[in-house]
Amino acid sequence: MPSSITTIGFDADDTLWQNEQFFRTSEKHFADLLSPHVEIADLSDRLLAIEKRNLDLYGFGIKGFTLSLIETAVEVTEGQVPSSVIAEILAAGREMLRHPVETLPHVQETLEQLADQYRLVLITKGDLFDQERKLAQSGLGDFFDAVEIVSNKDRATYQRVFSRHGDGAERAMMIGNSLKSDVVPAIEAGSWGIFVPHELTWALEHVDAPVAEPRFREIGHLGELVPLLAKIS
Repeated sequence: MPSSITTIGFDADDTLWQNEQFFRTSEKHFADLLSPHVEIADLSDRLLAIEKRNLDLYGFGIKGFTLSLIETAVEVTEGQVPSSVIAEILAAGREMLRHPVETLPHVQETLEQLADQYRLVLITKGDLFDQERKLAQSGLGDFFDAVEIVSNKDRATYQRVFSRHGDGAERAMMIGNSLKSDVVPAIEAGSWGIFVPHELTWALEHVDAPVAEPRFREIGHLGELVPLLAKIS
């Protein structure tokens, strides 16, 4: 098992900067908007089912989320949702797209320490324009040798990205808050997978941690990444 790591991939949302908290806030606002018109005890479950159904059509990101909110509102009210509620949902989506980027603790200093020693690649899912906006506003773009905004993260994605921008998956490491998207498929591709939990992670990104895998590690925050690399490189 080659241990010489030359390339490090980073997830973006909820790994480098806050993201899920804005979806949760918008979902609460959505429930408040609908409460005068319909009482739905399982509204979050209904929304999640529609989001899952729409992933293949809309992909990941705020725009797909907004469309799923509208579809949920139409469905649970049996088409009776007022146009004013639809307008407020659209306004909430636009507000999410304008929200300032909030980087997470230890991100800046960790990237500074790693940038001269490794090829750093940002690998993120989501809407192209929105991810580019967040990267530009974060001020982190200069640390990365490459940026890949992909429609999905699976084994083939990591094999392709780490071959294109590095020395192959076996000499790469992927860092992220999603076991499903960032860690498990990277390990399947032959890379290291480093799990950095975030207090808020979308339900569709939950899977069991691959604790038996020799290339799996979990750290509490990005400040622990440099010491970890010193141990395993």
